[in-house]
Amino acid sequence: MDQNEVIQKRYNRVAKVYDWMDVIIRDKWRKSVYDGMKGNLLEVGVGTGKNIPFYPKDAFVTGIDFSSNMLAKAKERLEKYPANVRLLLMDAQNMEFEDNTFDGVITTCVFCSVPDPIKGLKEIRRVIKPNGIVRMLEHMRSDQPVMGKMMDVINPLVVNVVGANINRDTMHNLELAGFTLKHEHQILGSMYRLLTLDPNKKVSIFQRTFVVRSLSGLYRR
Repeated sequence: MDQNEVIQKRYNRVAKVYDWMDVIIRDKWRKSVYDGMKGNLLEVGVGTGKNIPFYPKDAFVTGIDFSSNMLAKAKERLEKYPANVRLLLMDAQNMEFEDNTFDGVITTCVFCSVPDPIKGLKEIRRVIKPNGIVRMLEHMRSDQPVMGKMMDVINPLVVNVVGANINRDTMHNLELAGFTLKHEHQILGSMYRLLTLDPNKKVSIFQRTFVVRSLSGLYRR
């Protein structure tokens, strides 16, 4: 069984209780992911559809996920929160879209579990338009030394139970995939980050010099 099948089975297994597991992600964070996004949008890793209530009314959203059980829960949520959306069973590492299709791409805690995260990120860069915006709310290894090491220690347990790597260096993966970081909001000691990215299809250098870091009151409790 390859790694894709292993992760798929784990997410199919936890789909019924995933909303409970995902309770730490606050609604105001989800809403922030979609602030200012419009046009033809793609949500990679739609999961159980927790973002559906926050989809912009004037946008068309395509939501994909590689877990059929997670996608079934998203379809149930769509009945409660109607939106201009289509939901598709699809692997983020091998998207069935043409190049330069979407005005914006959104992810919410997805690239902790994509088996080949760089391949998945390059797929996002392929399907988004050159002037498009990528918005990501991702959890990753904390920059704080003690917290980072703790995440390293417990990561094998989390991977085996859920399928998510809590200590991935997603910032480095974004660099390798060729994105330019425009804005970064750190949340909960940098374990979560709200990122706005430029697909940077002409230049593949990660220009962190231009990062705007913000620890605004929106993310403080």
